[in-house]
Amino acid sequence: MNIIERARSFRQSLQALGQRTASAWQQCPHCGSRLTIKNGSYQRQPWHLDGRATVRVQRHLCQACGRSYGEQTPQLVRGSWYGRDVQRAAVDHWQHLGLSFRRTAEVLRSWLGRQERWPHWRPWEAGAAAECHLAASTVYRWLDRAGCAAQASVSDQLRGLGRATQVVGVDGLWARLRGQARRVVLLLVDSVSGLLYPPVIASGEETAAPWQGLFARAEQAGLTLATLRGVTSDGAVGLADYLRRHLGWVQHQRCVWHLWRNLARPLAQASEQAAAALSGEAAQQARRQARRELCGLIHGAMDATDYDRAEAALAALRGHPLGTAIGQLLNEQFDRVLVHLLAYYQGLQRVTPEWYWRDFRLRLGHGRNQGSARRLERAALVWAIYHNFEPTQWRCERKRQYRHPGQSALQVAGVPPEPISYLDALGV
Repeated sequence: MNIIERARSFRQSLQALGQRTASAWQQCPHCGSRLTIKNGSYQRQPWHLDGRATVRVQRHLCQACGRSYGEQTPQLVRGSWYGRDVQRAAVDHWQHLGLSFRRTAEVLRSWLGRQERWPHWRPWEAGAAAECHLAASTVYRWLDRAGCAAQASVSDQLRGLGRATQVVGVDGLWARLRGQARRVVLLLVDSVSGLLYPPVIASGEETAAPWQGLFARAEQAGLTLATLRGVTSDGAVGLADYLRRHLGWVQHQRCVWHLWRNLARPLAQASEQAAAALSGEAAQQARRQARRELCGLIHGAMDATDYDRAEAALAALRGHPLGTAIGQLLNEQFDRVLVHLLAYYQGLQRVTPEWYWRDFRLRLGHGRNQGSARRLERAALVWAIYHNFEPTQWRCERKRQYRHPGQSALQVAGVPPEPISYLDALGV
């Protein structure tokens, strides 16, 4: 069962529970017998988004199996002082708005109990009679429960959604945990639709084992490794080792952004060499001119629209008096820079999915304020499901544009999730 089917099943169960009549509750949910009698009732006082309410819960006794049960509603959560709407709002505040656990609890307390920040919003109103005591630890338990549901849904999570993935991008984000421990979140993204496969947490990325775990989890979620054609990465040694050992038919596209970053020092050295015999304004002009010429040749090689133009630009770069060393460095990765030009690897991105970490870092702890590796993994799994369901914004930003504005990754993959949400997929 993929994530869309899970979410739809959960939403339908809530709707069916809300439409269940009093006559239907006379049938025992344990054995199916209708030989039941009313067996008293009890009251609950849960918190909802519109305040605290008193709810009477009718109990029934089954004469066939001897078990008792209480009527249920989709608004109530068994064993909780807070309604389902409060729990869904808490998870959404933390995930979508990027708040910390403490501030999420503070905002919801103010809203539910008409206290704390409520007088700042509506100073002409008096506070509520009852005071809400929602704690940050409670919000964390709700989120961790959603993380456990995300962890349980890894198997077949994206199977059958959209066409078979053939080109992907991978990247890692380092996180610091308690006791100065460091872990890396490894991510695999479908380059065409932008679907995120379930991430994994590893202690490092220098060996092939962590990357093997990432691709194994992606395969468990629905990725077919046999149809994979290309992978874009930043040149991690462990990934290259894994691809060479286990996926020898897959082409490795190097991220051009990381290559530019690696060429920063050779460019600076070449610029200084051009101005070695000059001083003052003349030296500054020589540095600028050398850098302009070398950058133009590098752009011509890395951004070429076909192999012939790229080869010509690389030859010109290696023939430049200051570009020999840079040309040699670029020549070592030249074939991996131009993989995306081949029609067989159509859709392969030229850069790693660095921009996906922006949403992961939005909250106050930059998405890395988890105390342990297991907590970090569950939070990353929740974030991945959220990202697949959540549409991007319509408007572009000064330094950011969206390939599919106003569409979610699932919608781009051909499976629009509306009206279900990521909260339904997490069973909140």
